[in-house]
Amino acid sequence: MGKMSLPEKFMAGIFVIALILWVLGDTLNVDATLTAFIALSLLLLTGVLSWSDILQEKGAWNTLTWFSILVMMANELNVLGFIPWLSKTIASCVHGLSWPLVLIVLILFYFYSHYLFASATAHVSAMYSALLGVAVASGVPPLLAALFLGFFGNLFASTTHYSNGPAPILFSAGYVSQKDWWRLNAILGIVYLVVWLGLGSLWMKICGIY
Repeated sequence: MGKMSLPEKFMAGIFVIALILWVLGDTLNVDATLTAFIALSLLLLTGVLSWSDILQEKGAWNTLTWFSILVMMANELNVLGFIPWLSKTIASCVHGLSWPLVLIVLILFYFYSHYLFASATAHVSAMYSALLGVAVASGVPPLLAALFLGFFGNLFASTTHYSNGPAPILFSAGYVSQKDWWRLNAILGIVYLVVWLGLGSLWMKICGIY
């Protein structure tokens, strides 16, 4: 292998700096966003990248625009009390129902409410413990409720083109339209319900989980 060129040396050095800041971010009080901007600034200042190179990355700008706005909006729904209010409303609606019906209603609500979120972490943080408490109080076997909410906390990542980190990147490839993405995954929610709650609960019963 030949010697590294100057831009390659700069790139390697900036990569090491970004990696250190990312790993030690909590200790140094430097969050991941600031680390990304520091790395980008250094790449521009050292000439590894030009501003025209940055502008040509249309997919990255598309992802940044979608995700930053939608994450902020989803966070504000929680901060302003809409998500806690919605969770309490659902809890009052299922009062008195048999536990299998309660579990189905809660899972449906948990899955389709992800249309309001641009982050799986934010959604799980806002709703998982609250819905688990409602399920257990309604007589749903605790382990069964915890597992199903956990499963659907992953499955709802397919709902929209902004549902989690990779979604905007996949959407920007242009193979699936926004309309088809939303429509098909709304239908897939029913498929997930049948497979996971139907066959899954039967299998868990056989395994003795509840």
